[in-house]
Amino acid sequence: MPISLEKGQKVDLTKGNPGLVKIMVGLGWDTNKYDGGSDFDLDAAAFLLSAQGKVSADADFVFYSNLKHGSGAVEHLGDNLTGEGDGDDEQIMVDLSKIPANIEKIAFTVTIYDAESRRQNFGQVSNAFIRIVNESNNEELIRYDLGEDFSIETAVAVGELYKYNGEWKFNAIGSGFQGGLAALCRNYGVNVG
Repeated sequence: MPISLEKGQKVDLTKGNPGLVKIMVGLGWDTNKYDGGSDFDLDAAAFLLSAQGKVSADADFVFYSNLKHGSGAVEHLGDNLTGEGDGDDEQIMVDLSKIPANIEKIAFTVTIYDAESRRQNFGQVSNAFIRIVNESNNEELIRYDLGEDFSIETAVAVGELYKYNGEWKFNAIGSGFQGGLAALCRNYGVNVG
């Protein structure tokens, strides 16, 4: 039975699951019916952050154009362009044993591709969630349903894994941003052209 989190709640991940090494982070969503005429393409990403809450290099940003971190610790399984169907829309694999020592947090985000020109925002998205699954037995450990509290935002920091006293924990963030992927990149220290 997974632990179901509320916004702002923190929970142990590795402490209660000894031997946990490989996890799958699944992100999913539905889009409300609207007549904007454009496809609705949401994108999951991971930012590998130092203790200062910033990336050490642009390569610490794993997304649809950089699917695998150089360490092999984080791998995005690919872009889902429609979000159709049930279950996870995008998945990111994490090997906790390969995370570089300078990485203290991994932030998981979802953005709307080309939101401004398509006039789309998270007010048109429902049933968004993040879940953490033990890859070895496919057991869902943690689930956070974001609820419907977004309106004009085009990017959301969904949750983060973070290191505390040598153990990994999960924090349900659910914080919205305006300005899409560029705003998130600036927030986490990625150079935006």
